[in-house]
This record gives sequence, C-alpha cells and structure tokens, in this order.
Amino acid sequence: FLKDFLGQESVKKNLHTFVEAAKIREEPLDHLLLIGPPGLGKTTLAQITAHELGVDFKVTSAPALDKPKDLAGILSTITPRTVFFIDEIHRLKPAIEEMLYIAMEDFELDWIIGQGAAARTVRIPIPPFTLIGATTKAGSVSSPLRSRVGFIPRFEFYSQIELSTIIKMSANMLDVKIDENASLCLAKC
Repeated sequence: FLKDFLGQESVKKNLHTFVEAAKIREEPLDHLLLIGPPGLGKTTLAQITAHELGVDFKVTSAPALDKPKDLAGILSTITPRTVFFIDEIHRLKPAIEEMLYIAMEDFELDWIIGQGAAARTVRIPIPPFTLIGATTKAGSVSSPLRSRVGFIPRFEFYSQIELSTIIKMSANMLDVKIDENASLCLAKC
C-alpha cells in the first residue's frame, strides 16, 4: 500500500490525491514520469500505484522494446486502466516513442499493413491505460514525451533515519534481530 512505502513523502502525498481522483472518476490515472537515481523505489511505487487503483500492471524496459510490434504486442493485450510501466524510458527508440504518443493520447495504435504503394495505416483501438515511465536521466527524456505526462515527481535520496527504518523492516521480514545502533550505523555506510 502507498501508506506503507517509506520515504518520498511529497511524491506519495501528491500521488495519493491523483489516485483517489482517478478512482472517483473511474478513469485511468494521468500518465506519470518518475525521475530519480537508481534504487529509490520508482518501480516499486509504480507497482503500488497499480495495486491502489485495483488494476493490472504490465512492466517492460525501453531496451526490451526493439521494434514497434513489441509495443503493439503489449498494448494490444492490456485491460482497461492498466498501469503500463516502462523502465529506462529515456532509452526508447524514436519509432517506438512516436507510436507511444498516439497510444497515450488517443488510446489507439497506428499499424501499417502492406508495403510500398499498397501500404495503408490502420488504427487499432486499445483500452485507456496509464503509462508510468521511470528514468535516471531526466534530461534525456524528449520534450514531446514529457509534454504528454501529467505528473513528474522527482525522487530524493533517503535520510539516515529512513534507511535505518528500511533496514529494521527488512531484518524483521527475514526474522533477524538488529540493534537500533547497528541499523543506524548500516544506514550511514
């Protein structure tokens, strides 16, 4: 649950408001772009968001989307209001990014059938969904993609106290006893 996610308080507060509004409207959450250094919980928060919304969660990474058919294969199987998470979104290939724009805005996929003069474009409807992209390189995310996103939170490094709490929770899950001073010392390292 969102309330159980440690740290990133301002991100959680804003996200909670957006999630509750989407649930009341019974619409997909607006698209998000999660920015921050690795290891701060961007993927975990995307999963929690899907759980809070009570919807499916599909995950991939930009390097795994090699051809437009890879993106079409995922988006053609989603259910309404699915959270579709793309890690390392700054690494999307231009052709895939262009295809994603239409999916994000119009909830359709443009698919070319045939070749040469006989080629034609077919628009395939897809269910409304929420894209959540994660990046460690905010400056590498294209302006057109950024402009299609409604919420762009930045993740901050955890404080020593937050890290200590995470260490204690992890130790508890593993049924390992840890001293308060030891958890603070580990959090400092």
